[in-house]
Amino acid sequence: MAKNLVDPAVLYFVLGVAAGLVRSNLDIPAPIARFLSLYLLVAIGFKGGQALSEGGVGGDGALVLLVAVLLALAIPGWAFLVLRRRVDPFDAAAIAATYGSVSAVTFIAASSYVSGRGHEPGGYMTVALVLMESPAVIMAVLLAAWVRSRRRVTGAVPAAADAPGAAPTPLREVFREAFTEGAQVLLIGSLVIGYVSGDEGGRAMKVFTGDLFKGFLAFFLLEVGLLVARQLREARDVGRFLIAFAVLLPLFNAAVAIAVGWALGFSVGDVTLLAVLAASGSYIVVPAVARSAIPEARVSRYFTMALAVTFPFNVVVGVPLYFAVVERLVG
Repeated sequence: MAKNLVDPAVLYFVLGVAAGLVRSNLDIPAPIARFLSLYLLVAIGFKGGQALSEGGVGGDGALVLLVAVLLALAIPGWAFLVLRRRVDPFDAAAIAATYGSVSAVTFIAASSYVSGRGHEPGGYMTVALVLMESPAVIMAVLLAAWVRSRRRVTGAVPAAADAPGAAPTPLREVFREAFTEGAQVLLIGSLVIGYVSGDEGGRAMKVFTGDLFKGFLAFFLLEVGLLVARQLREARDVGRFLIAFAVLLPLFNAAVAIAVGWALGFSVGDVTLLAVLAASGSYIVVPAVARSAIPEARVSRYFTMALAVTFPFNVVVGVPLYFAVVERLVG
């Protein structure tokens, strides 16, 4: 775990958080931050497609993808069952979606970490990332619809939303947003391009997706660190229970993923990334969809939990912890 703290990308993330907390005027212009996020999606998608082209999805690959989808369906379920006893059901549904979905940035950082230690994951893990993005959102929207129907039956007054009076987005539109969100489209497209372009395409893109990757990742994590520092000021409004939940649920989800991956004989790289996917929380796709699909939920809660608590925990502590456990069990 100590090795991760001297990883340049992680150190730049810590620098960003520190600069933000001391209210430095350090700032990454929005267009550059946008470019960096798009670059990382292109690079990880393309490299995943290349690896998929070489190894295919047979054997372990198909089983890993099945486990990933089952986790994406199960995590929102048990998260909602726990949360609805302590917080408003609409908040519970949105938070459940947040933790059932995944963080592409955490996945990218973990992929770099695992590969750098000699355990190259299968290209199908990028497919797992894509597959786990949307099911949790759909499940959470269905849970929110169930809560609304119960409240109509009982005559209960709906919870206050960040946008009072806003109507929930129709389910058909939620499906469209979940599967056509820009980051999702770019990741899938890059995966396909990497797959069909073959060895020649890989050689042509080597400098862009290989040599430059670590530097751009460090620069992007610097910007995310600044964003996390700003969001930490909202953490006091989340409450102790949800802050603890934002750490303990990822640990539990990672433990489940590691146990399943170990029992099924997956490789060190695959099990680690499966654990990272299960442990991460979405702070991009889910807030974009849930804000309109579940307007009764407070964005300040689920967004702050995922970005200001779970993300830094996973990047600094979680990824090396999951890797160490998996290496001990599987390696």
